[in-house]
Amino acid sequence: MNTPAPESNKPHRLPPVAIALGALFFLGLLGLMLYGVSRSGAPDRDSLPSALIGKPAPSFSLPVLHDPNVHVTDEQLRGAPYILNVWGSWCPTCRDEHPILTRFAETKRVRMIGYNWKDNRDDALRWLEQLGNPYMVVLADEEGRTALDWGIAAAPETFLVDGSGIVRWKYSGAISQDVLDQQLIPALEKVEAESGGRHVAPDFGVSR
Repeated sequence: MNTPAPESNKPHRLPPVAIALGALFFLGLLGLMLYGVSRSGAPDRDSLPSALIGKPAPSFSLPVLHDPNVHVTDEQLRGAPYILNVWGSWCPTCRDEHPILTRFAETKRVRMIGYNWKDNRDDALRWLEQLGNPYMVVLADEEGRTALDWGIAAAPETFLVDGSGIVRWKYSGAISQDVLDQQLIPALEKVEAESGGRHVAPDFGVSR
């Protein structure tokens, strides 16, 4: 009786299709890594797209940090552009951008609205007392519910809203002087040109 021939000891080779897929995966991963490295030094690396750009700002009614009995709504802010700056006393990066925002607010170029996010009221008031308050008014969102409508994921974040209540620009991360000069001010100039020049809406009677 014939005995079966022993199996070959040759190693099994991967099918060509599997090799090709593996190579494509590796090249794709390498491409993503190279892109990340190339973007790491870009001045707009923290500028993230927002689904709100070009759309009405979410409606809200939030208490004023300095007087929780007073609420401010999005409708009250309409009539002139404003900057909405998201910050918290717990946020170290917010401290980095604060002097730059303060100097810009002193120009009275545009209304600066503070958005105090998920913060303790006493801590927030102490933070402003120590570092100065550049804001026309500070809104408090202690539970962070309204922030969900704005798509706020971290602090600091900054929005530019025009006089009609349309979100025109957003930046995630600390505002540096370069970001202010190269991104925020040009965006504001565009809004001003479309509205016929600079204008500041009258104070709506909220003290800070």
